[in-house]
Amino acid sequence: MSLDHDPPPHQFLGDIRVIDLSQYVPGPYATRQLADLGADVIKIEPPQGDPMRKFMHVGDQAVSPVYRHLNRGKRVALLDLKADSGRQILMELLTDADVLLESYRPGVLQRLGFGRDILEDINPGLIHCALSGYGQTGPYRLRAGHDLNYCAATSQLSGSGTAEMPIMSFPPIADHAGAMQASITILAALHARERSNKGAFLDISLFETALSWQYVPLLQDNADRAEYVINGGAACYNIYQCQDQEFISLGAIETHFWQHFCEAIDRPHWIDRQYETMPQKALISELSDLIAQQPLLYWNELLASVDCCYEPVILSKQLSSHVQIDSRHALGNNGPAYPGWINHAPVTIDEEYVEIQNNESIRWQAG
Repeated sequence: MSLDHDPPPHQFLGDIRVIDLSQYVPGPYATRQLADLGADVIKIEPPQGDPMRKFMHVGDQAVSPVYRHLNRGKRVALLDLKADSGRQILMELLTDADVLLESYRPGVLQRLGFGRDILEDINPGLIHCALSGYGQTGPYRLRAGHDLNYCAATSQLSGSGTAEMPIMSFPPIADHAGAMQASITILAALHARERSNKGAFLDISLFETALSWQYVPLLQDNADRAEYVINGGAACYNIYQCQDQEFISLGAIETHFWQHFCEAIDRPHWIDRQYETMPQKALISELSDLIAQQPLLYWNELLASVDCCYEPVILSKQLSSHVQIDSRHALGNNGPAYPGWINHAPVTIDEEYVEIQNNESIRWQAG
């Protein structure tokens, strides 16, 4: 797709059209990142809609705010791809598209009549991204899974949590990491197409994306849960509970940060204990006992201005009053804004999606 005018500021992808056939979190998050940067994203959902419309949302008939956030800036249409009429409309849309992202299990798109050979005939320049759990090949290709399973199968869970048991991450790691991997690879393929005029097939796996983040435990001799510097084994990099049941975080890995912290809490004799043998159960216990003697307000007043990598653990409902978030305009009306500034300014995004009401309107979008 091409435009006869320059895209507005920040909309670097203003001449790119994306067809999104995904549901739930990973695919929609990937294409939302493209929409934030100006891409024209048309999301095609089955007649009953993306299940995410109601996921984690209890009450009236309103659409889930999570769904709205994941699909902001997109145009959304309901289309039955099991019907000839629905497949014809999708074919028309793909003819003029730059990117197709789908998150079906391997083989589903082909059974719908859009195998790789058909897609190449429809649009030789199409970037086709297949985002799946375990990839399009291998013995796990059809295996069911969710974020928790991908994190378990890649050892991510085994290294995260307390010494007693693994702790699941929230929000999901593999879903969001996989989405980012998909969007990055799509952008690389679009760049390559500028030189080759050829499309590409991108096989992106949530499982392999989570695996790619495991370089620290793979390349270290000691990375057992709660026994390494950055997974709970060190006193200088840990979470502590205050007297009022609130929590603080300490990330004083560097020697000077730890020194500043120890001096601020009047424990200079702890400075030389920073690199005691891990897991540092004794030092962690001593520091835990100290932090538990005072409420969060006390530690905030004592440590907020100390250069020691200290932050209180805040609740999501407190984010809107965070001074750094406010100064950067990092929260919008419907959740987090684009996570960065471009050309010295926050990125202007569409915070809502637009529902295409009928099939004729979808046909018009293909023009």
